Amino acid sequence: MRLISLILLFLLSGTVSAQKVEWYTTTQTSPWVKQKVKPERATTGAEIVLDPTQRLQLITGIGGCFNEMGWDALNALSAEDREAVLQAIFGKDGACFDYCRLPMGANDFAMSFYSSADVAGDFNLVNFNIDRDRYILIPYIKAARQINPDLRIWASPWCPPAWMKTNNHYASTVRPSGEKDVNGLLPREAIAEFSTGFRMEEGYLKTYADYFVRFIKAYEAEGLPLECIHVQNEPCSNQVFPSCKWRTEDLTFFLGHYLGPTFERENIKTDIYFGTINTSNPDYVRTALRDEQAAKYIKGVGFQWDGKKAIPTIHREYPNLNLMQTETECGNGANSWDYAEYTWNLMKHYFSNGINSYHYWNMILPTPGISPWGWNQNSMVSIDKKQQTVKYNPEFYLMKHLGHFVQTGAYRLETPSDKNMLAFVNPNGTVSVIVVNVTDMEETMSIKVREQKVTLTLPSHSFHTVSWKL
Repeated sequence: MRLISLILLFLLSGTVSAQKVEWYTTTQTSPWVKQKVKPERATTGAEIVLDPTQRLQLITGIGGCFNEMGWDALNALSAEDREAVLQAIFGKDGACFDYCRLPMGANDFAMSFYSSADVAGDFNLVNFNIDRDRYILIPYIKAARQINPDLRIWASPWCPPAWMKTNNHYASTVRPSGEKDVNGLLPREAIAEFSTGFRMEEGYLKTYADYFVRFIKAYEAEGLPLECIHVQNEPCSNQVFPSCKWRTEDLTFFLGHYLGPTFERENIKTDIYFGTINTSNPDYVRTALRDEQAAKYIKGVGFQWDGKKAIPTIHREYPNLNLMQTETECGNGANSWDYAEYTWNLMKHYFSNGINSYHYWNMILPTPGISPWGWNQNSMVSIDKKQQTVKYNPEFYLMKHLGHFVQTGAYRLETPSDKNMLAFVNPNGTVSVIVVNVTDMEETMSIKVREQKVTLTLPSHSFHTVSWKL
């Protein structure tokens, strides 16, 4: 009888050990350290119990944005060092980014103002081209796809061609009086606060819809199909950099009466998203979703910045709507640990409110990370172009704790709302749990997945991912 008991104990312990558990930790001084973890059979209770069968939203990708300044910084490095940075972001041993954004024309981290149709009055888009992108953004994307062939991309304009705007300029506003001019816009040329910056006239609306189609087809010809487009980056803000404010009624009208029908007529399969929304007012989104003509073309909504305050309402009212977090907030270029913790809080908020994909803003910037329009921002990776050195910032490791362990096709799992954690079950059956300690004290946490329990000691101010291979 004792022999049988010993055999059963051996078999049971073998089952637990065969179900592998990995644990990676990042602190301010020791990033991405593999820890020893010994799962135990959960004969007693655990603080947190996760059920891999209780699935919430589908995860469709993790990524960042391809910006011109990032590629420019990368090209200051040797080929070997450039490859190492790209591997760190897109490679299977890195952050595994697989769903990334690109701008249609200039954004605030382009090298200068531009669009793909800069000839004024070219309503037939005879002079349309993506020649500049072939020199900068497309090589950047293709270098990433060499590492991760499964990388998908989506796009949004920060600004239409300047001649389609009411002020004939890429920028929409000026710096406050007394500050240095950064865009050449005169105060009288600034877009009025509560008006639309686009020329809401038939010829311009039709041509702009055609502009989207031409852009999509041009990228397809480069072997880079766009999975979706968002109609306007931050349509609720006038900025000193490329931007265009739209009243929600006008953006809805353009989408429903011009963009959607043009996609339909041209048999464009790229999805249309109503984004990227940066207002806290859910009525901005409701207007589009309640408009029958526009709503039939809208496949989802994207949110960033103040949109974080609107997303809980929209998710509650439209629980089956596809949602994207389209851009992380940018910081001030200090790339501090505190800001990485702030970014974690936003990440948890967005996932807890139903987003399907999550996107960092500047993946790579030079040191300092100042745009042509004078804004110093954070990035995952900082490159000193003169010294040809690379620094991986705290937000890089936070994104790696997410992207390395959460696959496209994963589902989010329910977790206690009062715990600083997110959990996912992947298509390959692994369960990945991200846990963050933002306090000044060491914490202990026990987590149970099926019959396995692990007990974690979490240093103060630390990021963790624990992954169960069931």
